[in-house]
Amino acid sequence: QVRAVESGGGLVQVGGSLRLSCVASRSIFTISTMGWYRQAPGKQRELIASINNIGTPNYVDSVKGRFTISRDASKKSVYLQMNNLKPEDTAVYFCNGLEPGWSNSWGQGTQVIVSS
Repeated sequence: QVRAVESGGGLVQVGGSLRLSCVASRSIFTISTMGWYRQAPGKQRELIASINNIGTPNYVDSVKGRFTISRDASKKSVYLQMNNLKPEDTAVYFCNGLEPGWSNSWGQGTQVIVSS
């Protein structure tokens, strides 16, 4: 099973920005709703942003107005622009499809640390 490959994480100061990238090279990419998830230490993984196959985004309230999800079907890639980062955004970030067919495609994630 092809797994997602995330990149772009790092250490950033409060108020800074990062752009995460994810390559999910599966044939069902173009018909899938893709999402960015994050898992903070000691917490469960949560879906924070998603984008359907026609580009309609959705966000949880905690990132709305600060994060922007986008996708490029030609590259089978999903992106997450993160602005005005806060310490509570510190987590490992993952991307994956929301449909059951993506259940075995989890990658290693990319670490984001926001220092105050």
